[in-house]
Amino acid sequence: MKKKRTWHKKTLFIFCSMVIIIPLLIIIFISPIAKYLVEKYSVKYTGRQIRMSSAYVNPFTGFVRFNNVKIYEANNDSIFISSGSISADFALMKLFHKTYELTSLTLDKPRGSILLSTRYHLNFDDLITRFSSTNHDTTSPPLHLNILNIKIKDGVFYFHSTLNNVNYFIKNVNIESAGKRWDLDTLDSEFSFSSGPSTGEMHGNFTVNFNNLNYRYHLVAQKYDMDIIEQYLKDLVNYGTFSANLDADLRATGNLKDEEVVDTKGRIAVNDFHFGKNKKEDYLSFTRFVLRIDEVNPKKHIYHLDSVALTHPYFKYENYDHLDNLETMFGKNGANVTAVSNDKERYNLIIELGNYIMDVSKNFFHSQYRINKVSLTQGDLQYADYAPSEQFFISANPLNIRTDSVNQSKGRIQIYLNTGLKPYGKATVYASINPRDSADFDVKFNFDEISLAQFNPYIISYTSFPFDRGTINFDGDWNVRDGNIHSENHLLIIDPHVAKRQKNKAYKWIPMRLALALMRSSGYVMDYQIPVTGTLKESKVHIGDIVWGVVKNIFIKPITTPYRLTIKEQENTIYKSLNVKWPTRESAITGSQQKFINKLVYFLEKNPTESVVITPQQYEDKEKEYILFFEAKKKYFLAINNRKTAELSEDDSEYVDGMSVKDTLFVTYLNKRLRNSLIFTIQGKCGNLIPQEIVDAKFKKLNQARKANFLSSFKEKGIASRVVFSPAQNDIPYNGFSYFKITYKGDFPDYLIKAYKRMEELNSRFPRDKYKKDRDEEDLKSY
Repeated sequence: MKKKRTWHKKTLFIFCSMVIIIPLLIIIFISPIAKYLVEKYSVKYTGRQIRMSSAYVNPFTGFVRFNNVKIYEANNDSIFISSGSISADFALMKLFHKTYELTSLTLDKPRGSILLSTRYHLNFDDLITRFSSTNHDTTSPPLHLNILNIKIKDGVFYFHSTLNNVNYFIKNVNIESAGKRWDLDTLDSEFSFSSGPSTGEMHGNFTVNFNNLNYRYHLVAQKYDMDIIEQYLKDLVNYGTFSANLDADLRATGNLKDEEVVDTKGRIAVNDFHFGKNKKEDYLSFTRFVLRIDEVNPKKHIYHLDSVALTHPYFKYENYDHLDNLETMFGKNGANVTAVSNDKERYNLIIELGNYIMDVSKNFFHSQYRINKVSLTQGDLQYADYAPSEQFFISANPLNIRTDSVNQSKGRIQIYLNTGLKPYGKATVYASINPRDSADFDVKFNFDEISLAQFNPYIISYTSFPFDRGTINFDGDWNVRDGNIHSENHLLIIDPHVAKRQKNKAYKWIPMRLALALMRSSGYVMDYQIPVTGTLKESKVHIGDIVWGVVKNIFIKPITTPYRLTIKEQENTIYKSLNVKWPTRESAITGSQQKFINKLVYFLEKNPTESVVITPQQYEDKEKEYILFFEAKKKYFLAINNRKTAELSEDDSEYVDGMSVKDTLFVTYLNKRLRNSLIFTIQGKCGNLIPQEIVDAKFKKLNQARKANFLSSFKEKGIASRVVFSPAQNDIPYNGFSYFKITYKGDFPDYLIKAYKRMEELNSRFPRDKYKKDRDEEDLKSY
């Protein structure tokens, strides 16, 4: 009886052991078997080699985990995707119902690479082809495959394009999806990721219907760095840098087969946008651009925007002897962009984005469009022209533009623009536009208080004479209906005066004093109506008022000569008693200046308690530009004449001064010594040849010489201590030249008081009384 009981115990023990050991053995051996089978047959069934460090398979629970998985590129030893682990749970019981279901699929810390080798070829095209074969047996029932609860945790994915050497990656990639069942067409997911090389993150959700390819998404971006744009930009430009970041909150529905079938709502904001020559020199920038979308649906012809706002935009346009700053970047007439656009094998994200925006907005003006608010605030638009022999510069700053509601169904759109003009001037523009007809609009504009001297780079080039006084006011009123123009334009130039002629081989010559005598009235103004008529395609400028004014001056001015001489005498007395003008790069006192200095010396001698304060107003940029040109031309002159000494005779200096900085041989000499291929201006090329320290030293010496020459007469009389020099002010003078501003501490000299009274009297009488207010404003700037 005891032996029988023992046998039963042994049998039970063996049975229990088998129950435990056999599953353990199955688990122990099936895991390496599974690893072996996956690695052996991976190429056959996927076209890719798959490797892993270990596998765990539990056939009883349906749990599978592969550790340190590496999937290689097709026919390549580089890794396509790797993962710290891939785990899945299989619903074993559903196998009996011919349903294959992964109740969960998790990729932990995956790292993948996407390679674009041509516009239409990615490194996973073979997988798409293999697993989306159209050779299905339509007579067989569909495969019942469910993949549920998909998770990707903390992934990193790289993108590389061999077409234009683009490298980019995203990190912290997390994706969660309820998955897809075999009998449902829809897959939804939530995602989040961060910029790999920089800052910012995106998150949201995405849903797609695989049957009809309809989709919807909600995307939120927070200060997402757009540095990938710079990599694509290199494909389009010869040089340049880019930076910006993106905020967005967008919701959209659409269809993947038709880009016009999209309905979008939300907000896009681009921040800290910078694009330019290098990281320190922008050509285009803005603080913030915000687009708020109520609804955009190209297919339904709906473009409803709440607002478009641009803050602190900056744009700099530079014109060179050859091309401009945009053409040097993008090629002549945008040749680089055209080449990339026409290359059908090449993919460029910037071109694709531009084409997409053009496609979805091409019917804007033929649709139901509405923009509640459009604004541009605190803009700065700059224009610099280096084609003349000296630089010309003007800017609209601060520039503000606003509109009322832009609405396709509204009567007219009102646009308001106002800006300051640097260095001097201001402008306002009002426009009223018919949104249904671009050839139906009204425009009123005013340009006021613009210094005539700031256009000297052009005026000197075409006449040899610079202006040293004058104010431009220009206004107009345009009415255009059905493309037919009716306009009135009024040009007023107050007190235009020219300085002495500048002799240079590059300058053309026009007898400007004679021209001014013919065009300037006896009241020392040029006041003309210049109407424009015709059509937008072919307009005509009417200059009859100008011609009639010239004719009148020929006959009237000789009669008014005594009057004009009186005005000139009083103006000179006031002007030269309040400032001493210095021709650029010169320090000698002229005869007429010495005459007024002698008057000032006499005044101080007769009035021992009086003194004057001299404030040097230095046009530093222009003076240094002229010094730089002279020193560069001098170095060239010495080199071609094989002269080692830097000293020049008076004749040599005059010859060098009269040389053109655009002389072909001189420019060739400069180009051969360039160390930087991105120097496009003659100023930059001369600066490459002449160290800045030399220019600064020459400028300092010039100012010292001017001070010494001015004080010479006072020192001779022992009253130099009563001439006090204030710190110099470096600015752009209204009259275009450096000068000494004279301020009287105490009473004015009698001759100056008399000149003021006489000038006030003349300005208050015909024909000058009409322009008295304009002259007063000019005098405030001039004196």
